[in-house]
Amino acid sequence: MNCCGKPYDQSATNSQKQHVSNNLYPTNQQPSPHPGAHFPEKQQFQPPAIPSPPSVQQFGFHQQQQTWQHAPISSAPFNPYQLSGSPSPPPAGSQFSGTTLNGMDGMTPSGSIQRPTPYYAGASAQSSVMMTTSKINGLKSPEPSSIVDEGKMSVSIDFGTTFSGVAYGSSRIEQGKVQQILRWPGSFETFRKIPTCLLYDESGRVLAWGLEAKNTGLMEGTARCEWFKLFLEPRALREGHVDPRLPSLPPGKKAIDLIVDFLSCMWEYAKEEITRAIGAVADLDSADVWLTVPAAWDAKGCEIMREAAISAGLVQQFSATDRNWAERLHIITEPEAAAVHCAHLTNLHQLKPSQNFMICDAGGGTVDLAIYKIIGELANLEIAEVCARSGANCGSLFLDLRFRELVRTLLSDHPAHLDPASLAYFMHAFSETDKLSYLGESDDNNMFHFTCFNVDDPDDPTVGLINGELAIPGNLLRREVFDPVVEQVLGLLEEQLHRVEQRIDALLLVGGFSGSEYLFKRVDAQFGSRIKVIARPSDADTATCRGAAQYGLARRPLVSSVIAPRSYIMKVKLPAEQEDWQKRPAYIKVNNAGVNICENRLQYLVTKGAILRKGQRVQTKFCKFSQNAQDRLFVAILYTSDSDKIMRYTDEGETMELCKWTVDLGNLPSFQQQASLVQGGFYTEFELGLELDSAEVRGILVYEGHEWGRVVFDFLN
Repeated sequence: MNCCGKPYDQSATNSQKQHVSNNLYPTNQQPSPHPGAHFPEKQQFQPPAIPSPPSVQQFGFHQQQQTWQHAPISSAPFNPYQLSGSPSPPPAGSQFSGTTLNGMDGMTPSGSIQRPTPYYAGASAQSSVMMTTSKINGLKSPEPSSIVDEGKMSVSIDFGTTFSGVAYGSSRIEQGKVQQILRWPGSFETFRKIPTCLLYDESGRVLAWGLEAKNTGLMEGTARCEWFKLFLEPRALREGHVDPRLPSLPPGKKAIDLIVDFLSCMWEYAKEEITRAIGAVADLDSADVWLTVPAAWDAKGCEIMREAAISAGLVQQFSATDRNWAERLHIITEPEAAAVHCAHLTNLHQLKPSQNFMICDAGGGTVDLAIYKIIGELANLEIAEVCARSGANCGSLFLDLRFRELVRTLLSDHPAHLDPASLAYFMHAFSETDKLSYLGESDDNNMFHFTCFNVDDPDDPTVGLINGELAIPGNLLRREVFDPVVEQVLGLLEEQLHRVEQRIDALLLVGGFSGSEYLFKRVDAQFGSRIKVIARPSDADTATCRGAAQYGLARRPLVSSVIAPRSYIMKVKLPAEQEDWQKRPAYIKVNNAGVNICENRLQYLVTKGAILRKGQRVQTKFCKFSQNAQDRLFVAILYTSDSDKIMRYTDEGETMELCKWTVDLGNLPSFQQQASLVQGGFYTEFELGLELDSAEVRGILVYEGHEWGRVVFDFLN
């Protein structure tokens, strides 16, 4: 069995599913040859010199049930840029037509990481704004990618918690088929993915990365760093809560510094390897680069990844006319990329248009879930999200962590076997052999043997320590290690299924953890009667990486619509209504115009569960009052909420500050004209557009129907 497990035979019937072998990818994912499903002899292991991975907190979104009935599929050809429908509704009882608002008090940008833009705000402002109406505008459909994009390279980087990989493709290479980098520094073997690992010296200089960093023994003054992707987990960014069991970062280093260092090393090597493989055909200076992120990451984590990728040189300006160079970097969620890859594997699951399938991307750190509907035939394939995606920190790392705790419990009276090197040795043996091949109840009566690293204190039969080996019963492993993690995955799957009222025709498992025989067995047992096809592709561990590259090669939105995983809300001031006098009289103030204004009101720009097509922009009209020409900045706070209810005031809880919006109106013609002519203050009308992609949030200043500039987002701590 390779690391992807065994796929289901496409010819299996609904009543009987059969396993078939697959030898299409005789390469390794792990940094050593992956063992088979059966082990006739005891294997010996060399101890890794790193601690085991830390645990982190669960995250996820609990959306209310959504159905595809909100967006019926017509028989006409699907156009992702043809927009229809209405914007997300405002809070009940609120009218925004012709009303006067007072904006936020002056705020100074927080100095958070920002996307490179022509303007960086640095001043404060006091704003009075008038919100009139909300509407949804769409981007114009781009011209077909014919001459300009002919042969353009598409490169994807699957930056994972434990392993990372690179794929690439071009219409001029191998008939447009996606290729993967299989040769990596530090080994003569081929690997589809390599450890996300860095080795630093005492001055903070990178000594090695990937396989070399993983396999090199630690020396005095060096530090090995892994799992640093977990520092961008939403709770860590939002609350500053970092699990104390995470490996400490080198002195003077932040998590983003490690991400930049790793991406830099991987990208420089990838460019050399791609050029070596395809020669002068590779035009990597103008290539589109696709970077994958977990489904449950918020916009702040995605923005930090974008900043890190740009700092690492994944995209650069290659000529004076290359003004939109930063737009060649695309952020895509991992299940979305995996769905694109799996949707093309018709020989595996034989899905047809209008059918729904679920992606379970079970990786090292997280398990992400998403449900998609197939639109169109294979030649013109598009898929659309059916309900909001979700995820949790319950990947295969947590099997390692629970195994480590079990060993600590069993050997609590034998400290000779509990030092870091010994625990790492036990965990390495478990991870490389039994973690994926364990079968569950059928292994209950089997004993699993793990050789001790320390030769001292070799015997204590009462705890299973015999002749320098620790023997653990299979039923104990199932109860203490596997079942808690697998049950959490099954619970996530049940929650996701309950969010839709439509039939799910296929459940496709991808990611390294999908190679677990026990996980696959439990999923099939619990959902096999409800879902016709449960399968994992032969290249399950690289489905995300390959799918992202396939998305880039398509030169069109393969995922036509997404479901907003949370609400996006703006704090505003509105004319006081009777409800405000009854519920929040303390919030009511008199503005400069003598109007009673209710502060701390919430305006919904996008509601959770809203169906948004790719390229769709939600726009809201504003009218800012300026005292003089220097009063040119509009500043507001954008909030998010995972709650299903519509809230009216900021003190109702369940909202989180996401970012600060800073908009410079000084370049607008109407502002310049009135600033030079009007005395005593004036109003400037403008629109703010909010674009939600699969992973990112973008703000756009719109004036008279035209895009006038990008809004600066300062992500808040």
